[in-house]
Amino acid sequence: MTKLTLIVAATSCLAAASQHPAAASPDKPVIALSNAFYGNIWRHQMVEAFEAAAKQAKADGKIADYVVLNGDGSVNQQNSQMAELILKKVDAIAIDAASETAENGIIEKACKAGIKVISFDSIASAPCNVQLNFDFKGYKKQQAEAVIKMIGDKGNLLLVRGVKGSAPDADMYSAQEAVLKEHPNVKVVATVYGQCTASVAQAAVANVLPSLAHVDAVLGQGGDDFGVAQAFDQAGDAYANHPPVIEGGGSSNFIKWWSDKSKSHNYSTISMNTTPGIGGAAFWLSLAYVKGATLPKTLIMPVATVDQANLKDYADLAPNTIVSPSYSEDWVKQNLLAQK
Repeated sequence: MTKLTLIVAATSCLAAASQHPAAASPDKPVIALSNAFYGNIWRHQMVEAFEAAAKQAKADGKIADYVVLNGDGSVNQQNSQMAELILKKVDAIAIDAASETAENGIIEKACKAGIKVISFDSIASAPCNVQLNFDFKGYKKQQAEAVIKMIGDKGNLLLVRGVKGSAPDADMYSAQEAVLKEHPNVKVVATVYGQCTASVAQAAVANVLPSLAHVDAVLGQGGDDFGVAQAFDQAGDAYANHPPVIEGGGSSNFIKWWSDKSKSHNYSTISMNTTPGIGGAAFWLSLAYVKGATLPKTLIMPVATVDQANLKDYADLAPNTIVSPSYSEDWVKQNLLAQK
């Protein structure tokens, strides 16, 4: 894997980059982001990546302006966001959707108004939109199989699901279920929602642990890994010397925890995560789309992997960040626009 850089998250929610975006022209469009959910580090970094790309494009004279709208995770608020962007007559909208289906009506309205729409990460199924996605099922299958191998194909397993109602949650959960059906000696003892947020996951896991037999492994969805680890650390003697194999989701806090446990307890796991740098890729792809690029219905982004072999390369990352490269305009041209 190529060396990764980090995009550091902002600490405050961005309501909009510009309340009144500059007027678009054929050569200088207005590109917008509609982000349904802003409640975890991954989404913060994603927005920062989009904004960094948009600022560069504006400084270079490639766009007239950009707009960033963040929501509370609800379909209703995102529908309002989209309606506002249609009224603003933006040229393209990159949407990280609250639902795979519930946004389709407003997306179709945007398309009929001549707006190019790309859904990404949490994609929408509207026929007119292009999907910039990760292979959630593929990489989660690979990661779950690796974790189950680490526990000798038997034991008790805890499932920590992601953002309730989102397309990634559904895809990753279905992949995990499919793997578990092939391993009957692995028993799921509880399933909780962590919302891909460390604090939420920590509370959810801590709440169920007292009622469970010893947990040997945890399958998650990213953004929750360190919270899960903290819950087990605080569970007392039962896990002090035998922490479960916790599936990593790319957070630097978890990777530091893992590195420390590796030294003290010979602990091993695997981390695979979708990269929040997709926000920048979504911006550059939207710009190319407005400029006339012909895009397939679906394009696939790579994921980031940390394992025992390269753990040392990531043990000193800045806290409260997610492992991610940044994606430049040239990268998008070479790796996304080349997909057929």
